[in-house]
Amino acid sequence: MNILVAGELNPDLILCNCQSFPAPGKEVLVEDLHLTLGSSSAICAVQFVRLNNHVAFAANVGADIWGDFCLSALRQAGLDVSLVNQRSDLKTGITVSITSPADRALITYPGAMASLRPEDLPGGLFSGFRHFHVSSYFLQEGLRPRLKNLFAEARANGVSTSLDTGYDPTGEWSRELIETLEEVDVFLPNQTEIREITRCGDVVEGLRKLDNGHTLVVGKLGAEGCISLAGGQTVKVDAWPVEVRDTTGAGDSFNAGFLHAWLRGRPVRDSLSFAAACGALSTRGLGGTATQPTEEEAENFIHAQTGH
Repeated sequence: MNILVAGELNPDLILCNCQSFPAPGKEVLVEDLHLTLGSSSAICAVQFVRLNNHVAFAANVGADIWGDFCLSALRQAGLDVSLVNQRSDLKTGITVSITSPADRALITYPGAMASLRPEDLPGGLFSGFRHFHVSSYFLQEGLRPRLKNLFAEARANGVSTSLDTGYDPTGEWSRELIETLEEVDVFLPNQTEIREITRCGDVVEGLRKLDNGHTLVVGKLGAEGCISLAGGQTVKVDAWPVEVRDTTGAGDSFNAGFLHAWLRGRPVRDSLSFAAACGALSTRGLGGTATQPTEEEAENFIHAQTGH
């Protein structure tokens, strides 16, 4: 299946197994470090490819070593990078991920992440694609103001759409998002994002508040699994048990897993189960892409857990 992913592109510098998060004026040690492909958009795109989809990626990066690293990583993963613009007037962003087995904290220099604009994309963009996905809505300062129109253009061309907001570092949680969702087929926030966007403390109440009669909202609940509303009824799937090494990008692998199953007409519960397996299996290695499963691996994992 041909999928277009647009968004940010950057490496992640992962500082592994931090015993306590640093406080101002203090220093803490970590056990190891790794440089990996980062960004929600790219991690999701690579998982799509691992699931045997054809994926084109659209982004801006700098003409620097970090941009070279990202492009090399995408090519090695099998992505089409013809829509990635490498520009000398930009610096490639980078995220420092401070991880522990339980959680992570991110420090990001945006750089080129926020620079992608609709005019950076070619005319006839959606020809030949089945689905269009965007991650990190709140980081996409150049794309965000006209993203609703871009989604509408995709849908007018018979292309389904999906969106993951990511966290809003400004804390504003702009209400423009609600209007953008009118042109989104699948929305994939986590529980924190649901609560912040809807101002609801209860996730199920938040899901109902986001229900616009069109958009399928899928909530990621971390260790508690995932949840959605299907036909007005709550559908919840527990998280799969795995030995977690690094949670970086697990939600992005989940996104690709859900959309992969959903685009093939699988029921919401089955799609949630498959997505949860993709997210869980991605946490076995360092970085977002090192242990992303194939479709066969995810299905075999579910079978081993359930017996069917």
